Amino acid sequence: MSIIRCEDLTLGYEGTAIINDLNFSVNTGDYLCIVGENGSGKSTLMKTLLKLKNPMSGNVILDEGLTQKDIGYLPQQTVVQKDFPAKVKEIVLSGCQSRGAFKLFYNSEDKALAHENMERMSITDLAERSYKELSGGQQQRVLLARALCAARKVLLLDEPVAGLDPMVTEQMYELIDELNKKDGITIIMISHDIHAAMKYASNILYIADDIFFGTKAEFKKHDIFKRYTLGQED
Repeated sequence: MSIIRCEDLTLGYEGTAIINDLNFSVNTGDYLCIVGENGSGKSTLMKTLLKLKNPMSGNVILDEGLTQKDIGYLPQQTVVQKDFPAKVKEIVLSGCQSRGAFKLFYNSEDKALAHENMERMSITDLAERSYKELSGGQQQRVLLARALCAARKVLLLDEPVAGLDPMVTEQMYELIDELNKKDGITIIMISHDIHAAMKYASNILYIADDIFFGTKAEFKKHDIFKRYTLGQED
């Protein structure tokens, strides 16, 4: 059963469409990778799924049992964010703001949830450290723990391994895969890494002049896959 459906979506800026007539659905427990060329509209689509941007036309339909409060988001980091001076535990706790009205103080349930997610990401020993002093991989674990404090059912990730070295990249992919397979969290991830997408994802959405949506097995047999992988090797 689909929990998110996109019907006849047209997305763009200032009246100029960059994606036309996009149709796809996400089921509970899916691991959807969104791939495609730079500037094809992948991040715009993610912002639309998060209700941060309105489509030019078409609809994003959430299942009755799914609300925006059930969806966590890990955006791409900016240089300014990497130098944020707050403590790790404060950043992780701030994810609990998405679960209700603005809070001046966090309750025991919030603190327990933050601690649980720091444990999941193996960062409890970093709780009192300043975020800006951490390595790139540690920072991404902190942000993932924060997103998990907001996410009950769905996690949206925009290039979560950008700028990380190969070993840390693989560790992040394994963490995300575990969240999907062990914890049952539905994953929607933008990635330029087609090899990782084909390893971990259950479904692929390719966005460019041509659009493909289907299982990774179906994508592997499609001409688009051959053209896209060949282009990445050049």
